[in-house]
Amino acid sequence: MDALYSGGGDVPGRELVLKVRTGTLTLGRRTLVMGILNVTPDSFSDGGVYFERERAVERGLEMVRSGADIIDVGGESSRPGAEPVDLDEELRRVVPVVEALAKEGVFVSVDTTKSPVAREALKCGAEMINDISALRFDPEMARVCARFGASVVLMHMRGDPRTMQSRTDYTDLVAEISEFLRGRMDFAVSSGIERERIVLDPGIGFAKTVEGNLEIIKELKRLGALRRPLLLGPSRKSFIGAVLGLHVSERLTGTIAALSACILNGAHIVRVHDVKEARQAADLIDAVRGPWP
Repeated sequence: MDALYSGGGDVPGRELVLKVRTGTLTLGRRTLVMGILNVTPDSFSDGGVYFERERAVERGLEMVRSGADIIDVGGESSRPGAEPVDLDEELRRVVPVVEALAKEGVFVSVDTTKSPVAREALKCGAEMINDISALRFDPEMARVCARFGASVVLMHMRGDPRTMQSRTDYTDLVAEISEFLRGRMDFAVSSGIERERIVLDPGIGFAKTVEGNLEIIKELKRLGALRRPLLLGPSRKSFIGAVLGLHVSERLTGTIAALSACILNGAHIVRVHDVKEARQAADLIDAVRGPWP
């Protein structure tokens, strides 16, 4: 993890500084890979596989060995139609895994919309909170993140996982995502979160049609005007299956193609299940692309 840190300031072009709890990252020189670690029984792709603490921790460490820069631990599924998880259950699932990984020096992000989960995870050493609601679902979330000096991922979504796929109508999808994310950044800053601690996610698969997901990837450079690092999560998602006619278990090649397009169009971080393959693809694209102006 130490190799990620840099003392440099904001650099023109694609490079941007992200402050985290224990230092500063310069994003853009090398694409970061965020490994998905779902400690859930019902996630769309790997639900139940890493539900037990020991298996989850070993999987997290395995992903780090395979090239993950960040491990994103989630205890509540956000797949379309997913039901909320009780607070105590989410804490039971997430906190022991975060604590064990942080003790091993892993850069841990926590995928949650609940401020008590964020608080306990940050106490245990988490660096980042990945909030699919962009700080909307829990009025205390922004204050908790500000208090701990956490970096925060703000994602675009309409509704919630139960209702989002009924709200996919847009006049100008990318413009509306940009407006939403700008507003959530303003809210975060007004709540005490430094702008330099914010990452933005346009929310592939969240209140988007197949065509909308493809448009986000194609037009991603438009979101560069927000001047914050961009995180994209196309891994194994249904739009890949729809385009290629493939079951979730067969979407690795499509995932690599999608994340490659994301990186070429401006993604700083890609969130994936298949870390080894994603790391290799990202490294090759970074080498071909070369330094940004």
